[in-house]
Amino acid sequence: MPKPEITSGAPCWADLMTSDIEKAKTFYGELFGWTYEVADQETYGGYVTAWKDGEQVAGLMSKMPEQASMPDVWTVYLSTDDIAATAQKIEAAGGQVFVPPMEVPDQGRMAMYGDAGGAAFGVWESLGHTGFGKVMEPGSPVWFENFTRAYEPTIKFYQDALGWETDVMSDTPEFRYTTLGAGMDAKAGVMDAANELPEGVPSNWHIYWGVENADSAIEAAAKLGGQVIRGAEDTPFGRMATLADPLGAVFLINQDLGQGGEQPAE
Repeated sequence: MPKPEITSGAPCWADLMTSDIEKAKTFYGELFGWTYEVADQETYGGYVTAWKDGEQVAGLMSKMPEQASMPDVWTVYLSTDDIAATAQKIEAAGGQVFVPPMEVPDQGRMAMYGDAGGAAFGVWESLGHTGFGKVMEPGSPVWFENFTRAYEPTIKFYQDALGWETDVMSDTPEFRYTTLGAGMDAKAGVMDAANELPEGVPSNWHIYWGVENADSAIEAAAKLGGQVIRGAEDTPFGRMATLADPLGAVFLINQDLGQGGEQPAE
């Protein structure tokens, strides 16, 4: 398989901030067949890279002591060719600065922000770490989705700050959805989730991971201590379910039913 093409502004990486790195490694390793490499503690804080079939697919890192009260969470990183210029655009568009641009030795530059709806995301400028080596296959990411309480401002934010060229997939009172790119070339989606998100849950990015069989993956996740938040259901874009790992980090799974693109449905 050729390496995935990661365009500017599109998701390029994802990592998990976890309160128990060993438990997380065991869970995702068993569930997705991941193997791991642990980076130098002094330089990279023991950052863990997950691999599937010889390609890097995700990162895992332990919470810092000051992050102990924060929930375990997956973060989506968007690609940029110039993080300094992107940082200016994000701030001009009204983004919140969580972590200003910083150097990751020999790997790249990263920063963390909140978008117009309050959803946290990362920005990554590659200087060596090129992002996902595999996508759209079991054990790798197949889709990225922003569940937002501020639909129109969020779309405008990513257009202005990350240069997104968007396409309206659905615009009905029941289901409003816009994608980065169109059709089979779409890279991510934004869903109006104002009536979907539980009270107290902020806007947030979600990652869909590919699986061979959604029902088998749900059974395996439960045996490994995970939670089923929303059971498997067939959609025009695959058989999907929402799960949480044993530490509470939420993610989704998608089984390709051979019906075309991997965009999620209502």
